[in-house]
Amino acid sequence: MKNGIHPDYHHVVFRDAGAGHSFLTRSTVTSDKTVLWDDGREYPVIDVEISSASHPFYTGSARVVDTAGRVEKFRRRYGTKSAGASTQEAAR
Repeated sequence: MKNGIHPDYHHVVFRDAGAGHSFLTRSTVTSDKTVLWDDGREYPVIDVEISSASHPFYTGSARVVDTAGRVEKFRRRYGTKSAGASTQEAAR
């Protein structure tokens, strides 16, 4: 690696305030705020809105969308016009 061209890569704590979950990892992101971690050292902390601890997909609280109902609604709305037009053309 060339010296002086790479960003500073250091330990950072990412904290999900909504779920009360935080994890320590390495990143190039910096912050002025710090937090005291379990090992007794202070690390910069980045507050995030959503993490795997609060995202509905990962927590299992994801809402299943009724796609079949959407398809039927689309067919009722637009399918009858095209079906009616084709039957009229066939009758001519």
